[in-house]
Formats: sequence, C-alpha cells, structure tokens
Amino acid sequence: MSAVIESPVRATRTVHSRWTSLAILCAGTLMTILDGNIVTVAMPAIQSDLGFSASGLAWVVNAYLIPFGGLLLLAGRLGDLVGRKRMFTAGLAVFTAASVLCGVADSPGVLIAARALQGFGGAMTTAVVLGMLVSLFPEPREQAGAIAVFSAVGAAGGALGTFLGGALTEALNWHWIFLINLPIGVAAWVAAVRVLDREPGAGLGRGADYPGAALVTGALMLTVYTIVGSGERDLSATLSLAATAAALFVAFTVRQARTERPLLRLRLFRSRLLTGANAVQVLMIATMYGFQFIGALYLQRVLGYGELLTGTAFLPAPIVIGVLMLGLSARTIGRFGAYRVLLAGLVLITAGTALLGRVPAQGSYMTDVLPAMLLLSVGFAAAMPALTGLAMSGAREEDAGVASGLFNTTQVVGGSLGLAALSVLAASRTEELLGEGAAVVAATAEGYQLAFRVAAVVAAGALVLAAAVLRPRR
Repeated sequence: MSAVIESPVRATRTVHSRWTSLAILCAGTLMTILDGNIVTVAMPAIQSDLGFSASGLAWVVNAYLIPFGGLLLLAGRLGDLVGRKRMFTAGLAVFTAASVLCGVADSPGVLIAARALQGFGGAMTTAVVLGMLVSLFPEPREQAGAIAVFSAVGAAGGALGTFLGGALTEALNWHWIFLINLPIGVAAWVAAVRVLDREPGAGLGRGADYPGAALVTGALMLTVYTIVGSGERDLSATLSLAATAAALFVAFTVRQARTERPLLRLRLFRSRLLTGANAVQVLMIATMYGFQFIGALYLQRVLGYGELLTGTAFLPAPIVIGVLMLGLSARTIGRFGAYRVLLAGLVLITAGTALLGRVPAQGSYMTDVLPAMLLLSVGFAAAMPALTGLAMSGAREEDAGVASGLFNTTQVVGGSLGLAALSVLAASRTEELLGEGAAVVAATAEGYQLAFRVAAVVAAGALVLAAAVLRPRR
C-alpha cells in the first residue's frame, strides 16, 4: 500500500526535475544564441573604440562562427562518449570565461581571440542539448512540448540579442554585451552541476576516432570560413577553399566507412527524416538569418533608425515566436502532425520574405516591415519545433548526441551561407546602381530588395524539399 502512495509523489518529483533540467539547458543555449547576434548592433561602437579596419571588423563575428560551426559535430560525439552533462558544464565554463575576456578586451587581437574561445565553449554547450532533451522526455507528447520550449528560447534569443545589443551599447557601452554573460553563466553552471542527471557516456575508448575528428572539424571550419569570408576574396580563391573543404569531407566519409569505431556512423544518413530535416533546415535558416541581418541594415541605413530603435523594432519577433511556441506548438503538432505544421510554417516564411522584397527607399516600419516580420515569426514558430522533432525522431538513443551536433551544425552552416550570400548580393546590386548614378538610399534599398527576393526563392525551395522528402509513410 505504501508503494502505491509513494509512486505518484516520486513521479511528480521526477517531472519537476525534468522541467527544471530543461530550464537549465535553455539558459545555457540562450547565452550562446544571444552572443551570435548581440554584437551586430554594437559593431560600429566596437570599431570606433578598438580601431578595427572595415575588413577586420567582420572577424568579430567570424571568429565566433568558425570554431562554433566547426566543432559542433565533434562536441556532440564526445558528449556521447564522456557524458553529455560533463560536456555541457565544461562548455558553460569555457564560454563564461571567454565572455569576460571579450568584455575586458582592449585591442582587436584580444577580442578576436576571446571570440574564438567563445565559439569553442558555445559548441561544447550547444552540441549536446538536443540529445539531453530527447533523453529527458522520451514520451512523444511531452517531448513535443519540451522541444517547443527549447525552440522558442532559441528562436526568440536571436531577435532578443539584437535588442539587448542596442540597449546595452547605448545605455552603458559595448563591453557589457559580453560582461552580462558572467552572472548568467555562473548561475547556469551551478544549477547544471546540482540538478542535471549524470550520464556516464560510452567511454573514450569506444568511438574516439581522432583522425576522423580532425578531418571533419577541419572540413567544417574551412566551410564556415569559406562562406563567411566569400565577400572579401575573389572567386578563384573561394572556389579553391571550397574544393579543399570538399576533399576533407570526402576523406572523412571514406574513413568513417572503413574505421571500426567511427565518429559519425554513416547509417545515420539512411534516416530519411534526419537527412531530409537537416537539408530543409539549411535553406530555412539561411532565409531567417538573412532576414535578421538585412532587415537590421534596412532599418538603420534606409529608414535611419539608431541602435536602440533598431533593437526595439525587432522585439515583436521574439514575443510572437515565444507565445506561439509555448502556447500552441505542441498541441498543434499533436493534432495535425509535424509534417503539416512544418509545411504551413514554410508557406508563411516564404510569403513574409517575398513581402520584404518590396521594401522601398521611402518605406515605413508599420506598413513595409512589421507585417512581413509577423508572417515570418508565425511561420518560424510553427516550422522550427516540427522540424526539430522530425530530425531527432530519426536518430537512435546512442546517436542522440551526434545527431544533435549534426542538427546544430547545419543550423550554423545555413545561417552563415544565408548571411554571406544575401549580403554579397545586396552589396553588389547597390554598387552597380551607385555606378549608374543612383542616389545612395535608393540604391541601398534596391540592393536589399534583391536579397529578400532571393531569400524568398530559397524559402520556397525549403518548402518543396520538405513536401517531397519528409512526407509521412503509411
């Protein structure tokens, strides 16, 4: 009789513990996502204070993206081997320490080195989160709710970073966009150590393919470097770097097929859901990152917004995304299925981006930007949790860490690709029009129009691919 009475209490405590663990995972993830965007609005202040050149300033972003994107897959696999909690807490410690170094940097070299260290810590923290989440919530309905919460934090964090970057830079100075991570990071680390369940892992002797790790990490870093720096070098150099990265990927694939203990089991790619969801994510994230970057530039350079006003203008996005993901996402997916919800979200993303392709030089935030932003926000709130659930449902438990790392890797590659391609398109079109004698604001606006129209085509491609590849089988 006593066992019957104690069981519900124990079960309730377990439920509370799992949701507390989810909150800790979300806090760690939010820090890394915020830091990917928070510097965007503060870049002019950083350049003025530290004396960055115009080309060197891009490395404040690139120095973070390259190790972050390059190490996600390796960090995910190592999390499976040494324990995901250990990898997560170590990543939090590295990221927090690097944030302090960024905040006290007094030269370009110190800031770039500290940003690279942040990228290492961010990869360690982010790579294992989805694997831990799937283990915490194995029941499908609860898992859908947990993924919705996690996706809401991630999606809202991107737009929230733009607001916080402007607010902190204008109210205090740019150093605080990094120093704010110290109390958050310490609190998250202490909570993670005390609350998260320890996962022993399989052991380094059961899958530590170090040559394979070197090949894939080098290939991913070189890929991100090639993408983010494509606008600063000529076509032949970009093609040479891309060919080298492709050769490293081929060498890695050959090794994984032959080695006894591969870093990435190639059978993962036999999963239609995992492979298809990652491919769709590259296109969808390229569109969304392009909107955040090009949209912020349009507000500043065409509409004349300041740093704080630009950040404030983006606030509707995280609010809409957070409310919809937390309030409706899990129930909507449970009722209509992840596939249908994903397609509906991609339709809205395509429509919102196409609407932005009409933004004029004499535009208005309320009529030309906000309606499109709301469409994109609703679409992303629907699509992202559905896509995440489809991707992780295609991985086995023992591969959850590396599948999580793979999903996050395609996110970074898609974002980097979108930023690089769309910003180069916009800049090239603007320069062409300026050469023909067009006014600066008009030429700039038309460059952004072209970028948004191309982004709409990319989003439509994601929709077609998802419809074809991710359809449920009876």
